[in-house]
Amino acid sequence: MILITGGAGFIGGNFVHHWFERAAANGLQAEPVVVFDKLTYAGNPATIARYLQSGQATLVQADIADREAVRTALATHLPRLIVHFAAESHVDRSIHGPGEFIHTNMVGTFSLLEEARAYWGALEGDAKAAFRFLHVSTDEVYGSLADTDPAFSETTPYAPNSPYSASKAGSDHLVRAYHHTYGFPTLTTNCSNNYGPYHFPEKLIPLMILNALDGKPLPVYGDGLNIRDWLFVRDHCEAICQVLDKGRCGETYNVGGINEIKNIDVVTTICRKLDALRPRADGTKYESLITYVADRPGHDRRYAIDPTKIQREIGWQPAETFESGIDKTVRWYLENTEWIDTVRSGAYREWIAKNYSGRQG
Repeated sequence: MILITGGAGFIGGNFVHHWFERAAANGLQAEPVVVFDKLTYAGNPATIARYLQSGQATLVQADIADREAVRTALATHLPRLIVHFAAESHVDRSIHGPGEFIHTNMVGTFSLLEEARAYWGALEGDAKAAFRFLHVSTDEVYGSLADTDPAFSETTPYAPNSPYSASKAGSDHLVRAYHHTYGFPTLTTNCSNNYGPYHFPEKLIPLMILNALDGKPLPVYGDGLNIRDWLFVRDHCEAICQVLDKGRCGETYNVGGINEIKNIDVVTTICRKLDALRPRADGTKYESLITYVADRPGHDRRYAIDPTKIQREIGWQPAETFESGIDKTVRWYLENTEWIDTVRSGAYREWIAKNYSGRQG
């Protein structure tokens, strides 16, 4: 049994799929999973419905900051691994309301660490030796890079620039401290920008796909030249599985897609894919919908991950290029309208209106 916090969210939900599909591809029976998720706006049980219905996954709806709920889940299900995805993760939301980010990412991680440490401390023998706690974090804790700066490595000093990245940096430090102070068997991964199926529609790539299909403006911040390293979500999930198998306790592994791309180029690539797969009825190109809007406060210019350590120590490499990954992503959104309809709630539409209101350039 493994316990996955945030397992109904974007990366966590994809990890649930990958966990079972990876085992099946190798002719194995995957261990069942417990998904511990608060089911906030971005947590959607429909993402993992097939595994909930089959009984391979069990859902516990609770807040990681609720120590009693965490303690009960651990005592009931007795996991051998905890994979900690649960986090508030959208930079713009952290600017509008940082309190939730501090609560979930820092207080929640602290609460989870305390209960997991107590649980691990009571284990004996092989069960105690084999237990692992993997904390999933972000490249944003390292701050922003200039065009000529080397990519972030595991030894890059932390310099978070948003309430979101500051709260994730705090959680990273807590995880590190629990290993060095208590000997708690932790692993940390810091990933670059993920994209792929089941992504909540406020994020750049799904927002552009769905706005384009609806004939709405494609809002691009500032000059569109901000650079991100794009990582296909299933490549990230495989990296986590390999770190769980081979990683050294107390270590951090940076996971990058080796795909540095300007935001505007991401958007134009999506437009080109849609032109080929779902041409507009009037024959105009989707690129005509691109609209530049006022930049967000403190917008980091460039992120890039150096994955040398995980390649050398673990043997992981991304399987997807951006071209192949974005093709799979666009096709998934075209083919999964039922899932999309479940997340395009009134709350989602209100958020988009709030965030982009007054930003027209």
